[in-house]
Amino acid sequence: MDIALTVENERLAELLTALRFENRQQSGLASDLIPGDTDAAYRVSREVSRRLGWNVAGWKIAAFKPEMQRRLRANAPIYGPVYEPQIHLSPMRLEGRRLLHPLVEVELVVRLSAPLSPRSSPYLRNDIEHAVGSIHPGLEIAECRFAHDDRFPPLNAILADGSGSGTLVLGEAIVGWRSHDFSAGDAALRVNGIQRREGRIFDAVEHPLEPLVWIANELSRVGVGLPAGTYVSTGSLTGMYLAKPGDELTGDLGPLGEVHAFIAQ
Repeated sequence: MDIALTVENERLAELLTALRFENRQQSGLASDLIPGDTDAAYRVSREVSRRLGWNVAGWKIAAFKPEMQRRLRANAPIYGPVYEPQIHLSPMRLEGRRLLHPLVEVELVVRLSAPLSPRSSPYLRNDIEHAVGSIHPGLEIAECRFAHDDRFPPLNAILADGSGSGTLVLGEAIVGWRSHDFSAGDAALRVNGIQRREGRIFDAVEHPLEPLVWIANELSRVGVGLPAGTYVSTGSLTGMYLAKPGDELTGDLGPLGEVHAFIAQ
């Protein structure tokens, strides 16, 4: 059971809920509203989900490896909920005017075919592999309720905002993923036909099941399970690209497939 929120946590949850409902950003955040630690930040995020009443159909993971954690000034990977209306199949057309500073990343997205319920013993990779139904090329289009300006708040405020969760676009399921050597794979983000970002799967996540083990245990610790049908976006393979209206986006995972989105004017 969650610890009760402080008055300041309640105020932050109310603010973030309103910003989500109104689909807008604000500049900065009052210092007394910034959660004091990551646990408090995640409690606020769960309260925002409760107030929104939107179905949490997926989760995003970021900064799985230490190098990205150092960039974010984090000491562990981070996560946030992805809501059902924000999960789409490729190719997807998105309204640019509704996106809030959209940061695009190529990812691998796991879909569960069986639940991973909270439990007292830690999940190991062998425990979770049977629950995976498919793995997909994906585009995460991250958004934040705080404007990216010189008043951008510290990380705990971003965690409270679902770690900047936005849209997931899913490509077709990868055929034969159980026997695939993900460590040898490359990823690229093409924008209007030009390659703008690239990376190696092993450098970012090693294997997409490794971040899944991590989040299953993190959520289990606070009594949250992963139902069958849940999508888990396992972390950026390419780094971020700030999209703009008119951009045609392609996540290219070579033999693993592609995923496409278009940012309309």
